[in-house]
Parts: sequence; structure tokens; C-alpha cells
Amino acid sequence: MNAKIGIVYSTVDGQTLKICNKLREVLQQNNQQVDLISIDDFNEDITKYDKLVLGASIRYGVHNDKVIEFIKTNKTALDSVKTAFFSVNLVARKPEKNTPETNPYVVKFFKTIEWKPTIVEVFAGKLDYKKYSFFDRKMIQLIMWMTKGPTNTEAEIEYTNWEKVSDFALALNKL
Repeated sequence: MNAKIGIVYSTVDGQTLKICNKLREVLQQNNQQVDLISIDDFNEDITKYDKLVLGASIRYGVHNDKVIEFIKTNKTALDSVKTAFFSVNLVARKPEKNTPETNPYVVKFFKTIEWKPTIVEVFAGKLDYKKYSFFDRKMIQLIMWMTKGPTNTEAEIEYTNWEKVSDFALALNKL
């Protein structure tokens, strides 16, 4: 019997959704039934899924408050099914910070919540200065300058490793 998988996501600029779409594509190629739902629209019973994936992006060093609220509200249900969590952030563009154990945002996140998903992953996001508001562009430019990243406001760089995303989907398939 094929698993029913729910993928719930929180995205700011769309890269987390793009990653979720790739996960769904790979899982469906492996005959899995997948529902993809924004955290803003999710009102399902988590236990109707065999597996639940939660994907969240970082902005200014934190995940969306709705992600933490979702976990707190649904912890009992989350603990009753196989679960996965992935974080999308630009710090993960650095090889020494692209694992759940070495990514400071993921490490900090799991220190603030009680939930322990079955598997965790981290993906580098996309830097697209032209897409940001003036304030966000300046703030992200400052952060990039501090972390020795690209500061050219014309830069559009996708750091996401799509092979790593596909591998994560295959790991989900085996859960």
C-alpha cells in the first residue's frame, strides 16, 4: 500500500514551495499520494497521513512563528506519524553549515521546541535581491556582507542543491 504524505510549508519568497514541489514530484514518481498545503491553509487531521513533512524558510534568523505554533498545537498528532522537517536558509550555502547538525538556525530551532521529527534536513535557499523590498534588500545585503556573501543588488543566485532535495524525497519514500 502506498503511503499518504502531507507536505506543509511556510515560505517567504517562494523557494521553500519550489523545493516542496520537487519533493512532491519525486514522491509521486515513486507512486506516493502527496498533498501539498501552505501552513496558512492547513486544517487537516494530521493522522490521516502516514507521513507528514514540514518545510520552513528562514528570514532574519528565525522560522515563521506559524511553524512553531503549528508544532505546538499538533505535537501529539505529529508524534503519532512519521515526520520530517526541513529548513531553507542562505547560511546553508556554506558547506560547513549545510547539515542539520551544523546549521545554526536548525540547531537553535530544535532547542526551542519539544518535537523530534523522524528525519531532518536543511537546504540552501535562493538569493534574489530584485525580489526583495527596499528594507529587506538592505538588511539581506548587510547580512551577506557580514557573512562574506554576495552583496551586488543585481545578484540572483539559486544555492539549492536539487540532487540533495531528490535524495531527501527518496529518504521520505523509505520512511
